[in-house]
Amino acid sequence: MKKQNILITGASRGIGKAIADELTSVGFNCITPNSKELNLNDKNSVARYIAKNSDLDIYGLVNCAGINILASLDEIDDEKFDDMINVNLRSVISLAKFVSVSMRRNEGGKIVNISSIWGVRSKARRTLYSITKFGINGITKALARELGEFNILVNSVAPGYVDTDLTRQNVPLAEQVKIKQEIPLGRFAQTSEIAKLVAFLIGKENSYISGQVIVIDGGFLA
Repeated sequence: MKKQNILITGASRGIGKAIADELTSVGFNCITPNSKELNLNDKNSVARYIAKNSDLDIYGLVNCAGINILASLDEIDDEKFDDMINVNLRSVISLAKFVSVSMRRNEGGKIVNISSIWGVRSKARRTLYSITKFGINGITKALARELGEFNILVNSVAPGYVDTDLTRQNVPLAEQVKIKQEIPLGRFAQTSEIAKLVAFLIGKENSYISGQVIVIDGGFLA
């Protein structure tokens, strides 16, 4: 039996890699373009990738790639704004439009957008990031309404703090300790825990969950 194709962005490390590993382990064929093949900050690169792969049958899409430019209001400029919109929002819409063609033809499919707790609430210096993550959640709800008649299920997964190389690099150890004290479960998530949730939403077990923003944060926002 031919394996179903899942297109995953941002699969080179961290959460994206864990998602690709998990979906591969349960029998999907994961397509994981690198940044040279698909530069999400360049709409021409996105268009070329889509044109080159127009004949692909895609069962599932995981929009995991994203950037997080921290900036106060005074530090926001057009370049930072455009970079965040291109990578975190424009590409999500472009790729959803692309995969929906084969999903409609095959009478079904799954789209999972990786959002963030900062798309549910926010904090200082997260204006640009929250614009895009709140936006992703809006895209999710709109597409769930629009594509539901074609049996295409669309959801967002909103992780809290996750134990990744990037987190360890960007969050000083003393701050990690403080944050963990605010999380009821007392620890950061493992990437595999995010991946298993995504695998459920992509898999055949999910036949009715759509249009949801599912927070996975150890109770941080409770």
